[in-house]
Amino acid sequence: MLRRGAAQSSWSQIISIFRSLRHRNFRLYFSGQLLSLNGTWMQNVAQAWLVYRLTQSSVMLGVVAFCSLAPVLLFALYGGVLADRVSRRRLLLVVNALATVQALALGILTLGGWIQPVHIVILALLLGVVHALEMPARHSFVAEMVPREDLSNAIALNSSVFNVARFLGPALAGGLVAWVGEGWVFVINAMTFLAIIVALLAMRGTRAAPPSRHGSALSHIREGVRFARGHRHIRAGLLLVGMMSVVSASTTVLMPVFAKQVYLGGAELLGILLGSMGVGSLVGALRLAQRTSSRGLDRVIGGAGVGAGLALLAFGWVHSLPLALAALVVMGYCQTTLVASTNTLIQLLVPDALRGRVMSLFSMIFIGLMPIGSLGSGTLAHYAGVTVPITLSAGLCLLGSLLFLLRAPRLGVVEEGA
Repeated sequence: MLRRGAAQSSWSQIISIFRSLRHRNFRLYFSGQLLSLNGTWMQNVAQAWLVYRLTQSSVMLGVVAFCSLAPVLLFALYGGVLADRVSRRRLLLVVNALATVQALALGILTLGGWIQPVHIVILALLLGVVHALEMPARHSFVAEMVPREDLSNAIALNSSVFNVARFLGPALAGGLVAWVGEGWVFVINAMTFLAIIVALLAMRGTRAAPPSRHGSALSHIREGVRFARGHRHIRAGLLLVGMMSVVSASTTVLMPVFAKQVYLGGAELLGILLGSMGVGSLVGALRLAQRTSSRGLDRVIGGAGVGAGLALLAFGWVHSLPLALAALVVMGYCQTTLVASTNTLIQLLVPDALRGRVMSLFSMIFIGLMPIGSLGSGTLAHYAGVTVPITLSAGLCLLGSLLFLLRAPRLGVVEEGA
C-alpha cells in the first residue's frame, strides 16, 4: 500500500507539472513552439559559427550579436504598445512570417556562396526588429490561453520549451553544420516557423483583453513605465533581469572562442557547450513548473543569481572540459530559474490592460541589454582574453544578486492572485 501510494503521489506530481496543457490553445502553442524554437537555436549556432569561420574575429561575433539584439532595446516598448492595441495572435502570425523570410534569405545567400559579413549584419538587424515586435506579444499572449490559476505553470512550461530547444537545437546544429553546412540549417529554420504559424491559425476563443487604442503610443509607453517603476516587486525584478542579461550575453557570445581556442574543438563542441546550458535550463524550468504558489519567489530569484555567478566564475577559470560542462549546466539552471521566476512574478502582478507594455519592458531589459554585453565582452576578449570578461560578468552577477537578497525581506510577500 505504501509503495502504491508513493507511486500515485509521484504520478500526481508529474501530471501537475503539465497541468496547463489541458487547455487546447496552450497545447497547440506549446507544440508549435517546441519545433519552431529548435530551428531558431539551430540558426543561432550556425550563424555564430559562420561569422567566426568567415572572420576569425571575436569582435565580429560581438558585432553580429549586437545587431541582432539592439533593435529590441530600441523598439520593444513600441512592440508592447502594439501588443496592447491589436490582436496578439494576429501580431504573432505576422512576425513569424517575417522571421521565415529572413531565415530563407540567409539560407539562400549562404548556399549560393554569396554570403558576406555585411549581409549577416543587415539580416541580423532585420531579425532584431522582428523580435522587438514579437517578444512582448509572445510573453503576454500566454495569459490569453490559460486561466489565472494555471498562469505560473504555463509560463514555466513555455520556458521549458525554450530550453528543450536550447539543448536540442545547438546539438543538432553542430552536427548539421559539420555535415551539410550552415546554409541548410538556415533553410530548416525557415521551415520550422510553419509549425507555430499553423498552431496560431488553429486556435479558437483566446481570452483577449479589450484593446487599448486611446491616446498616443508615447503616452501608452509612459503609462506602462510608470506602473513598473512604481511597483517595488516589478522594479527590483527588472533590475536583476537586466544584470542577468549582460551576464548571459558575455557567456553566449564567447562560446565559439571557448570551443575553438580553449578546448580545440569545432562546431560539434560548440553545440555541446551550448547544449549543456540548455540541459540545466530545462531542469530549472521543469522545477519551476512544479511550484503551486508564488510564495518565496524573491528568495528563489536572488539565490539563482548567486548560483549563476559562482557557476560562471568556475566556467571561466577551470579550463577542464568536464568541469566546464558541469558549470554550464548549473549556469543554465540558475539563469532560467531567475528569468522565468521574474517573468512569473510580473505576470501575476500586472493588469491585463498593461500586460503587453510591462512585458515589453521585461523583453527590452533582458534581450535589449544583451547587445551591450555581447559587444563589450567580444571586444574585451579580443584584447585581454576570454577569462577577463567572464570574470567581470560573474562578479556583477554575484554583487547584484546579493544586494537583491539583502533587500528582498523589505519587498514583502507576493501571493498567487495578488
